[in-house]
This record gives sequence, structure tokens and C-alpha cells, in this order.
Amino acid sequence: MLIPLRPGELQRLIPAVATAGQFRFSLGSPQEILQRVMVAAIGGVITLLISQSQMSSRWGPFWLVAGVVFLLYILWGPILQAGQRNATLRRYPSAALFEGEVAKVITRERVENRHEQADSRGKLELIENRRTWMLLELEDEDGYLGRVAFPMEKSHKTIREGTVIRCLVLSERKDFSRIGALSDAWIPGLRLWVGEYPYLLRPAFEELCRLRISRAAKN
Repeated sequence: MLIPLRPGELQRLIPAVATAGQFRFSLGSPQEILQRVMVAAIGGVITLLISQSQMSSRWGPFWLVAGVVFLLYILWGPILQAGQRNATLRRYPSAALFEGEVAKVITRERVENRHEQADSRGKLELIENRRTWMLLELEDEDGYLGRVAFPMEKSHKTIREGTVIRCLVLSERKDFSRIGALSDAWIPGLRLWVGEYPYLLRPAFEELCRLRISRAAKN
């Protein structure tokens, strides 16, 4: 079942500015956080040193501001990244609530990263860090809709075929004949959210589902 959103509802469900959850997600892994800290520290120190030597010139204030911006990169970097990611869904002209079911549950191993490491004999060997991902194929009475993929956790083992699931469907077309993207998804029966990235303001989405889906069922 697809229930088209009203004007402005998409923007209320997917914010332009990163939420706390989106910020935490965009911070990335400990390695990525360390890289951000190094960029902020090195860039900030260099530009601040330049600003001190240029204080008597008209470029002094510019270098001072640039130094502060670099030092704050650990904060504005994830915010900017999350905002850009949100914008990829906010740009769609058509959006709808979807309620259907999990048609198929698939698990797959994905390589997260690769690096070389010396073994006990001093020879380099390729090390792959793998992670299990779960893929849910969604469908409703009209047939197959799409797929939601995300890193698997213990709580996801309770997801079964036939489980009711809700999400946002985005499309360039008003009739949704071609699906452009799916948001993260809500499984009300398990009170569980799934998805690779937390696009939605979740309490707002749950409330909207309660109002709109119950109203559609009565009609």
C-alpha cells in the first residue's frame, strides 16, 4: 500500500540539517574519526600560524577564520555529510508512505576494508575485514517494491518473511511507476528500525504512519 505524502511532509520527515543520530552515523568508524581529528589539527595549526605572521596584513583575519574552520572540521564535516545525504532524498518530487511485508530475507558477507599485514614469517598477506549484511526484499499487494540493506545485528535475527514493514518511497514520477529510493524502514511488530542510514525523524514517521495508515484502512 502506497499513501502519497502531502506537500511539506517529506521535508518534515527528512530534515535539511543533521539530527544527533545522523551526526553520530556520519562520524564514521574510529579510523575515520582519527582522520578527521588529524585533518582538523594539522590544518588548524598551520593556518593559525600563518595568521599570526600575517596579522599586520589584510589577509590576517582571513587566515584566522580559516584556522578556526579547520579546527571545527571534526564537527561541521559530519554535519555537512549528513545534510548532503538527506538532500538526496529530499530532492524527489514525489514521496509516499509504504506498508507491505518482507518478501525475502537474505544475508550476505561484504568486505568492509582490505589491508596488508606481515605474517609470522615476515611475508605480506592481504587481510579482509568482512561484515554480514541483511537484505530485505519488500512487496505489497501490487508486487515487488525494492530492497533495504543494512549491517546485521543480533536484534535483526527476529525478522521473518511476512513481517509487516513501513518506509518512505521516493520517485521522480507521481504514479510511482519507477522507484528512485527507499528510506530506512520501521517494523512495528518488532518495534525495530532497520536501514543503512537513519534518514527519517523516527517518532514523527511512526506518528504519521499511525494516523495516515489507520485512516486509509477505514476508507
